[in-house]
Amino acid sequence: MSDKFYVGYNTVHKLIKGLAAKIESEGFDPDVIVAIGSGGFIPARIMKTFINRPIYAVGISYYGVDRKHKSHPTKIQWIDEVQEQLRGKKVLLIDEVDDTRATLAYCVGELLSYQPEEIAVLVLHNKLKKKDVEFPPEIQKYYPALEIGDIWIKYPWDAEDIDEHTECEKKMLEEMKN
Repeated sequence: MSDKFYVGYNTVHKLIKGLAAKIESEGFDPDVIVAIGSGGFIPARIMKTFINRPIYAVGISYYGVDRKHKSHPTKIQWIDEVQEQLRGKKVLLIDEVDDTRATLAYCVGELLSYQPEEIAVLVLHNKLKKKDVEFPPEIQKYYPALEIGDIWIKYPWDAEDIDEHTECEKKMLEEMKN
């Protein structure tokens, strides 16, 4: 078994479609989507296909321009200009993975200062490991498409050769069947 978990575009689409059905069945009807970049951009855009809500993009970085890990996430692009549009609204916050949770929790904290009615968090993958931080009690809805071990996830938007990436996903899925 590989030390990497490959995820293709078709898989991402199907995971998001399933999450859209789940949030609908649970009665969560967001007013807006907030996508954490860069990993949450494509999942958020796919979600828009199913729920047709406006998307606001934020950039949160755990790395400096020197590509060295920082001690905490920081804003690199934010949505202060739409603060009033989020007050009293239901927000669906989307990222690709919940690894340490630091980025997600930081973003939630910033969004809470805008006084939304509710924030739900949606991720493609939740890594089953101890998180560096917990969500504040205001977060009552958490939607991971899949829960997986602490393994490196290879998303298609990071692939230099999409055909090779797709083949790696196919082989990985075959190995998992056997």
